[in-house]
Amino acid sequence: MDWVPDLRQLRAFVAVVEEGSFTLAARRIFVTQSAVSHSLRALEEQLSCRLLDRTGKGVGVTAEGEVLLNRCKKILFELEQASRDLDGLRRWGQTRIRIGAPHSLCHFLIPSVLREFRDCFPRCEPVIEAGDTTALLDRLSSVDLDLVVGLKPRGKGDEGYRPMFRDRLAFVVSPFHPWALDPSSMLSTINDQQFIIYAKATETHRLIEDWLEQKGGRGKKPLVLGDMQAIKEMAKLGIGVGIVAPWVAAREIDDHSLKVVDIDEPGIEREWGVFHSPKREPSLVEEAFIGLCEMAFAAMPAKLTE
Repeated sequence: MDWVPDLRQLRAFVAVVEEGSFTLAARRIFVTQSAVSHSLRALEEQLSCRLLDRTGKGVGVTAEGEVLLNRCKKILFELEQASRDLDGLRRWGQTRIRIGAPHSLCHFLIPSVLREFRDCFPRCEPVIEAGDTTALLDRLSSVDLDLVVGLKPRGKGDEGYRPMFRDRLAFVVSPFHPWALDPSSMLSTINDQQFIIYAKATETHRLIEDWLEQKGGRGKKPLVLGDMQAIKEMAKLGIGVGIVAPWVAAREIDDHSLKVVDIDEPGIEREWGVFHSPKREPSLVEEAFIGLCEMAFAAMPAKLTE
């Protein structure tokens, strides 16, 4: 069957089904009722099937109509999105982009991305919200955010996700800690250590808790802090052993106020990326932000040593 769809017919069809009335559909798409009726008759003739059940109480959709309806909605959504993207291109960034990111990235990666982004889109207003990736993804699903930069949660699929970077957590200790002086003593003394780990209800905390459980959980109860800087300061003072990504402690490692000790297998590995709505393709502005994130992640070291 050679059929070239008429967008006016498709819009009329979707409006009638969703409104349940030819009159209401006509008002919604700003045409006359007779124009809607004519469009639907012509569409049914072209497809050689009945799409609607016309009853005294209203209008229903047939099985054939249901199939067409699902396809039409996707087509019309993509056309509306294309129109918004083109409008954004014409105005060259005169819009807003809402970004969610964990606190650690807000300290170490997002500022450099925003600097480059504002050079490209000076009239775009970026809004940054910090929080745990899982909570931010809920905000993305409810369309409160446009993009989320963060850790990929366990069990999360790849739809609407761009992988960017992998890292591995490590121990950070004072230069005077026994592990800093003799790393070979780690295995025999690991259960005697006071670990300092990141806040509960975060993906990093969940990964560390799983690792501690695999080790038998026979050591002291971890000290849980909600700030990476506080974890590093406690480790510097010799209060305990911090568990962080080495890039978080890059400055302290460089000035030798902290020393990195690798975690033996099984290690604690994480994957970072950018999430967008799986229901649509990212806009021009969003694609630009994703590209800048990719460049910034590529410049980050996955591992640091003295």
